[in-house]
Amino acid sequence: MYQQNQLVEMRVDRFVRERLAPALEFASAPVTIEAWEVPDEPVPFAQAVTNTFAPFEIGQAWGRPWGTVWFRVTGTVPADWDAAPDDVELVVDLGFTAGQVGFQAEGLVWATDGTIIKAIEPLNGYVRLRLAPGQPFELYIEAAANPDVGSEFVDFVPTKLGRKSTAPQHPIYALRRLAVVHRDREVWELVQDVWTARGLAAVLPEQSPRRASLFAALDAVVDAVDPTDVHGTAADGRAALAEVLASPAAATAHKVFAVGHAHIDSAWLWPVRETIRKCARTFSNVLDLMDQDPDFVFACSSAQQFAWMKQYYPELFERIRTRVAEGRFVPVGGMWVESDTNMPGSEAMARQFVEGKRFFLEEFGFEPKEVWLPDSFGYSGALPQIARAAGADYFLTQKISWNEVNKFPHHSFEWEGIDGTRIFTHFPPVDTYNSVLSGAELAHAEQNFADKGSANTSLVPFGFGDGGGGPTREMVAAAKRTADLEGSPIVRVATPAAFFEAASAEFSPAPVWAGELYLEFHRGTYTSQARTKHGNRRSEHLLHEAELWATTAAVRAGADYPVDELRAAWQTVLLQQFHDILPGSSIGWVHDQAVENYAAVAEALEGVIARSVAALGGASGGASGAASGGDVVFNASPFLVDGVPAFGAGAASRTGDARIERSGDGYVLANALLTVTVDGDGLVASIVDAASGREVLPPGTRANLLQLFRDTPTQWDAWDVDVEYRRFGEDLTALDSLEVVADGGSNGGDSVGLRIVRSFGSSVVTQTVTLDAGSAALDIVTHVDWHEKQRMLKLAVPVDVHTASARSEIQFGHIDRPTHTNTSWDTARFETPAHRWVHVAEAGFGVGVANDATYGHDITRHARDGGGTYSLVRQTLLRAPMFPDPDADQGEHTLRTSIVVGGLDAAIEAGYRLNLPVRAGQAPAVEPLVSSSSPAAVIETVKLAEDGSGDVVVRLYEAHGSRTTASIGVHFPHAGVTETDLLERETATDAVVGTTGDGAGHGRVELTLRPFQLVTLRFARG
Repeated sequence: MYQQNQLVEMRVDRFVRERLAPALEFASAPVTIEAWEVPDEPVPFAQAVTNTFAPFEIGQAWGRPWGTVWFRVTGTVPADWDAAPDDVELVVDLGFTAGQVGFQAEGLVWATDGTIIKAIEPLNGYVRLRLAPGQPFELYIEAAANPDVGSEFVDFVPTKLGRKSTAPQHPIYALRRLAVVHRDREVWELVQDVWTARGLAAVLPEQSPRRASLFAALDAVVDAVDPTDVHGTAADGRAALAEVLASPAAATAHKVFAVGHAHIDSAWLWPVRETIRKCARTFSNVLDLMDQDPDFVFACSSAQQFAWMKQYYPELFERIRTRVAEGRFVPVGGMWVESDTNMPGSEAMARQFVEGKRFFLEEFGFEPKEVWLPDSFGYSGALPQIARAAGADYFLTQKISWNEVNKFPHHSFEWEGIDGTRIFTHFPPVDTYNSVLSGAELAHAEQNFADKGSANTSLVPFGFGDGGGGPTREMVAAAKRTADLEGSPIVRVATPAAFFEAASAEFSPAPVWAGELYLEFHRGTYTSQARTKHGNRRSEHLLHEAELWATTAAVRAGADYPVDELRAAWQTVLLQQFHDILPGSSIGWVHDQAVENYAAVAEALEGVIARSVAALGGASGGASGAASGGDVVFNASPFLVDGVPAFGAGAASRTGDARIERSGDGYVLANALLTVTVDGDGLVASIVDAASGREVLPPGTRANLLQLFRDTPTQWDAWDVDVEYRRFGEDLTALDSLEVVADGGSNGGDSVGLRIVRSFGSSVVTQTVTLDAGSAALDIVTHVDWHEKQRMLKLAVPVDVHTASARSEIQFGHIDRPTHTNTSWDTARFETPAHRWVHVAEAGFGVGVANDATYGHDITRHARDGGGTYSLVRQTLLRAPMFPDPDADQGEHTLRTSIVVGGLDAAIEAGYRLNLPVRAGQAPAVEPLVSSSSPAAVIETVKLAEDGSGDVVVRLYEAHGSRTTASIGVHFPHAGVTETDLLERETATDAVVGTTGDGAGHGRVELTLRPFQLVTLRFARG
């Protein structure tokens, strides 16, 4: 039977290829083609059509990489065709290859009045003309010569195609076909019938009677269709399959909610400007499908992509608005983009939802209730609380199915975050977000579903994605044929909301997964493209400062609040947190633009800060380590710095007790809190805590040790770090020079420091090691002129503490991760993300390692000389992958590290200090608007309300992971306080247990906080 079925498969495949496919058209006719090549970047329709178009022929080459060619197409439907208008189509083949949809040439078809008709894509190359025989037509095709940078991700070969400046200038496509055709709808329907039946038969058990009946019916199709008259006998072929395709599914069949979808990367192997055009192409395809099929529903995430349509394609946007109102074009996710979630800071992660939901509410009056992140590279343990605080009830991703080692145990479950908040979560067991609804995919979804016995429902996102394209009419046909088909899951085309409502109702209760959703893959994204990561971190903190000082100036001095400037800056930063931009996995063009955008954001925000400081009666001198003389410093940190209050300005004071002296061939740096020995190799040989007399470093180890590793991952160069890198490392101990750069004076001073220079390979690293007066932190500035390839640079800090876990900052709190390798889950977590600090400790003693732009870390435990274990903390400073950007990270970088001795408080404060340095200025002292009585209740954000009311919004969180009572001082007139969600809508009182006032609007808000609780307070302006 197996051999017989194989023969039927071969017979059917040849029959489709040689008989049915050529018969999809009754007839075709040529058209007249003219072309105009855009000299540089794309131009709008109105500009393009005014140019001179030259004759163009089928087979002619077109399109330099990243170039655009406009084709003008004119013709007449032959008068002798007996064709219904809906069966008259323009068929276009721009020169498509066998590569992936969305990774090569694409086109957008325009009517002569400037309205968009539909897109041209591989496997979707038709345009319905809806014309009667004898009618003329004229159309324009905006053809994009996007190169296939990915080459289907087989070899990951370095390419020059990732920047327009380095790409070749010769055409890379040739126009293969452009004709008007009379489509044979019946033959097309037969092809869909055969595809469904054959796909189902192929996945059923070998001895299944259903399988045998399907193959018998397929064999009968070939007999029923006359090869010399396919058009005339196609209906007979369909009749041969009718009975097997009408057999209903079992009542126990797995239920699939099929959601039309196109995961369009907001940048990746193409620049942002091309994403905008990809969105227009995909969405026009979707709207055309909706015109054809009243049951088709499409879900679309990323408010940014809708906003692009509103800005660049307003006519298309209004058509989308109409379908949104009908409930068929469904905004999902509620975020500005499908962002990375490991690296965006606390407030930025919140603003992804604030900006996203605000757009959807303002434009459509619609609020998505699910988080939709199918492709991000792991999910922060803070996300459940943030999502629920933004009004979300559900979460979806597919990416965890990419795990290298451990298979996730559930597909539907409650995900519990670090604070205990839970959100119902689904991983589509189909294991793709680009399904075509094939028999193999549907069977995999059913067989792979991990929660059988408790549930029987899953979601399948269908449509070409990553590079766009979306669902096709073939996919819609497949959904209809599998809506109730024996042997197949039951397929229902529906919205995500319908799925989540059904799926969440199945469980009582659902299983729970606590903590982060760590992706055992793509660990290199914590480090690749360091300039992008530095720009993100700096932008986040400049936004914090700009909002703080603008709010302070508005309340204290009546200054105007720069709403538009702040929102524009936020939207730029949020866009660049997309999960292929911030992670460093895009082509070089994308990252070049990201760096330029960050520079523009910095310039704009520095202007906001300067104007705000001026309104407060002073002048800012910019970011600074400290002020001098009688100047004041502006402290945007939530902690006291050198005597200056958090969120205020005043005169700084230091003890002036920092000293340095020669010791053998090295130096000793000391103050009242630390004694640090730097040896003749320029490495830190000792850090002694004065209070306890305890040595930080384990015997025989040295800190500030730079280590260079081979970095040649098996695949996905910019994305991955393989654990095997640990086999191929070298310590960089050779020294070019070691010199004192700050000696503190004979009586001690504010700061002492050394400069250390090393050369290795083709690179040079210059470090400045500094100890400030009164500080328990050793600060290290590492400047690298980096010219390595496929190498990775780490900075090592061994710490003499015995602990089974390390704490890493994430949004609004931290996460504890094991440092041992007891389980396969622990072993696979060999590279981890952190925000501003990590901390290792045992009872009564701890050390933090803070940073200003480094996300990748590895923290391990090792046997200690004399017994016990110690912790090794390493920051991953730089990588040098070759794909997709062969020049990734070449050049100069400056990274800051702080080794701070103390408890969790010390690490948290060091993280803020490095990222929010005080600003020197000349101004009167500025009283903070708010203050916190507890170091565990950290105020993260001070801003004015989004609605323009002038209310002051304060966002804070419990930072220690403990139950905390705190008093928030309010130092400005106000008329009451309410708790709100992230969108600043009033919620039930949870954290506030009392308020007091002085009658003039000043007062205190008493809080009781759960571990890691996030709280937003809104103070009404009186």
